[in-house]
Amino acid sequence: MPVARAFRWSILAASLAASAALALGGCMQTAGPVAVMQPRADLDSMAYGQPYSAPQPVVVADGGGAIGALRNSFASSPAPMPVGYAAPMTVRNGASYHLDAGDKLRVVVYGQEGLTNSYSIDAGGSITMPLIGAVPARGRTTAGLAGEIAARLRNGYIREPSVAVEIEAYRPFFILGEVLAPGQYPYVPNMTVESAVAIAGGFSPRAKRDVVTVTHTENGGAMRAVVPLGTPLSPGDTVFVGERWF
Repeated sequence: MPVARAFRWSILAASLAASAALALGGCMQTAGPVAVMQPRADLDSMAYGQPYSAPQPVVVADGGGAIGALRNSFASSPAPMPVGYAAPMTVRNGASYHLDAGDKLRVVVYGQEGLTNSYSIDAGGSITMPLIGAVPARGRTTAGLAGEIAARLRNGYIREPSVAVEIEAYRPFFILGEVLAPGQYPYVPNMTVESAVAIAGGFSPRAKRDVVTVTHTENGGAMRAVVPLGTPLSPGDTVFVGERWF
C-alpha cells in the first residue's frame, strides 16, 4: 500500500510538471500586443500633454496635367502690388513755395516808401512796380523774386537796395462736383481736401465720400491724381468730388 501510494503521487507530480512546462512554453511563443509607457519629459508634459507639433507639409508629385499647369501659372505671374492712392505734387507753403497768378505779395524796399507796397501777380505771371515796370514772378520763390527786384533796382536806380518779399494772400483754390456750394474759395494755409469740402458746404447726398480727384498746376504743367480726404492742398488746386454709383 505505501508503495502504491508513493507511485501514484510520483505520477501526479510528473503530470503537473509536464502541464506547467507546456503552459510556459505556449506563453513564451504567443505573440500579443505589448503596451509601452513613454516617459514624460517634465511636469508640464504630465499636466498638459505633449506640445503641439505642426503637421509636415504634404508633397504632391508634379506629374504634369492640371496641377502642373496651375503651379506654373502661379510661378510665372508677378506678385500682387499693394493698393494705394496717388498723391498730388504738394507744394509746401514757405520758402519753397512757387508763385503764380493770383498770389498777392507784400514787397518791402527798405528806405523806399514809394516802392514798398502790395502787388498782385497778374494773369501773365508778373507784378508791375514803379521804376522797373513788369517783373516776372510765376514759378519763382519769394526769395528769388526779391533778388530779381533788387537786381533791377541796382541797375541805375538804387545803389544797394535791400528787398524783402512775403506772401500776403495765396491764390484761391477751386472745388467742383458733388458739394453743396461748388466754386472758388480763398486758400487757407495747411488746408486738406477734407477742409476744402467743408468750406464748400460739405458733400451732396450723391457724393463719393472716400476719395476725390485733385488737379495740381505748377510751372505750366498739370498733374491729376485720385487722393484720400486727408491729402494736403496747395494754392490753385482744383478739387473734383465725384458721384457714387450706389
